Amino acid sequence: MQNKNEIITRMRNKIFIAGGLATAITVCVAGMRPPVPATGDYTNLQVLPAGISSKQLTRIMVDGFTDELGVSCNFCHAENKDTHKPDYASDEKPEKEIARAMMRMTIGINQQYFELKTPMIGDSVLAITCGTCHHGQPHPGEAPAQ
Repeated sequence: MQNKNEIITRMRNKIFIAGGLATAITVCVAGMRPPVPATGDYTNLQVLPAGISSKQLTRIMVDGFTDELGVSCNFCHAENKDTHKPDYASDEKPEKEIARAMMRMTIGINQQYFELKTPMIGDSVLAITCGTCHHGQPHPGEAPAQ
């Protein structure tokens, strides 16, 4: 038969091991949290909010422009001459200002005719979106590509 001290020692060891495992699991789970999206790192946003998250901006650009207009980044964004990547802050291409005007128009239509108080491009509650008129084409009224 085991004496009382051996039983207490084994219980303490089990508690110590269980506590260590719980701590390790907590640290691992905390480390798996998705990163907080960067906000406010963008320059020259004139229609979209300055504090927009990377996730929101990507969703608007992909869903709102790539899908609903059938265009890629270089349709509105000029190429950086050094990196040959899009220069998102540049206003060199007139299509970028046209896109801003169209976003303002879409927001205005949703406010005036659908009584949305603070619509934002990319919101799922918008009654009118880019795709309402564009139907996947860069210019409204164009026939779909065959």
